[in-house]
Amino acid sequence: MVYQAITILDISDSGMRLEASFALQNDSLREFRLMLGPRSVIVKGRVDRCEIGELAEGTVRYRCRVEFVDPPAHVAQTIHDFAAAHRALPPRLVDGEITNS
Repeated sequence: MVYQAITILDISDSGMRLEASFALQNDSLREFRLMLGPRSVIVKGRVDRCEIGELAEGTVRYRCRVEFVDPPAHVAQTIHDFAAAHRALPPRLVDGEITNS
């Protein structure tokens, strides 16, 4: 497995929006390792939509929407707690990684 960095733009109980330096194929299933504050979880997700989000000085950034697929209860709870705690705060970026296998 190879891990590649992503930036989580928004996260909810059902999925997330992310930004990456590489495209993800629409309708593909992926595993994501998310660092949510002090907790780290691995969750499967289906890429709902991925498109070019930004072009700048020869660099391409892709923006993708991912739906979580049957997360285990402890993972769903961790995501829920993190999302709930950060709803009232101004938007910020969260780091994560995706496995390319």
